Amino acid sequence: MIRVVLADDHKLVRMGLRVLIDREDDMTVTGEAPDGQAALELLRRDRPDILLLDLRMPGMDGLETLRKITPDPDLGQTQVIVVTTFEIDQYVFEALQAGAAGFILKDTAPDELVRAIRVVARGEALLSPSVTHRVVSMFKRQVAPTAAPVGGLDELTERERQMVAWVTTGYSNEEIAKELVVSPATVRTHVSRAMVKLRARSRAQLVVFAMRAGLTLDR
Repeated sequence: MIRVVLADDHKLVRMGLRVLIDREDDMTVTGEAPDGQAALELLRRDRPDILLLDLRMPGMDGLETLRKITPDPDLGQTQVIVVTTFEIDQYVFEALQAGAAGFILKDTAPDELVRAIRVVARGEALLSPSVTHRVVSMFKRQVAPTAAPVGGLDELTERERQMVAWVTTGYSNEEIAKELVVSPATVRTHVSRAMVKLRARSRAQLVVFAMRAGLTLDR
């Protein structure tokens, strides 16, 4: 059972999300929060698998909440999906840097929202190739010139560097494996090892780290 916590300051939005999620046989909402502080309390109490996090809330907003979740070892099992009204803006980009597993729009179709929860619960990134390309473009324009060094980069093998670069395309393990004529398990192993070495919380954050390090692959 996938356990989900909802963090949004609009009660009507939370109600709609709860109805949508609770009707699925393999997932349930364990709690709701109107702001970041309440969300953190629920995470520590319930230890859910997924947090659906609105970025713009009063008091402690989504970004501040995410920045408190990421370094906390007690909250490491919870993956965060940012829920936003906008597509790629600076807030979303900062959320990915801070460790969000991905993002969805508030007007996303119900079946896509459910799919997104399952994707992230499996440990995958919720970033399509088109969205990843836009994130890479934004990074190069706004962040790259002053980006901080990435810790653990020297520990990567050449094969791991190659796989990290492929991750920035937004391709799945299966798609990368097809391009490189290797097994998906091989790709998964190298990507997982790279995430550990770079201390990336999610595959989406690995994309950001790869961009900082200049490990991108133009497609």
